[in-house]
Amino acid sequence: MGAKKRTASYEKLVPDVRYNSLLVSKFINCLMWDGKKSVATRVFYQALDQIRKRMPDADPLQIFTQAVENVKPTLEVRSRRVGGANYQVPMQVKPKRAESLAIRWIIQAVRAKTGRPTYLKLADELLAAYQRQGDAMAKREQTIKMAEANKAFSHFAW
Repeated sequence: MGAKKRTASYEKLVPDVRYNSLLVSKFINCLMWDGKKSVATRVFYQALDQIRKRMPDADPLQIFTQAVENVKPTLEVRSRRVGGANYQVPMQVKPKRAESLAIRWIIQAVRAKTGRPTYLKLADELLAAYQRQGDAMAKREQTIKMAEANKAFSHFAW
């Protein structure tokens, strides 16, 4: 009698309609507020249409994929309690977590800006991340810099 295998929630993810991409589908799900998936989908597709207008010779899906790839961190710090003291221990980021962090940071950067429609802010942030600029890239650099600064505690990694 073997144990029942658990399946992770992201394995049940269905690719999006327009681009047939799991990454796009995951991004739309993270962008969604209050279960309003149709609104999140519309905002995302409008942002990619905006990117297509600004860069007619480039594929917007390629720009989106590269933007997420650029924002993915390689290192992060995690708190580790050793002998009554908490240390910020630098650790490698697993690929799935790196993707999740990149998506989260891009969406946080978009939501932090005010005064314009979300699809325009999203298009701006994706183009900035594609060019290795913007708030999401700054967050990535800050995270990696923190990990580099705490290299002395790397022997506490488990």
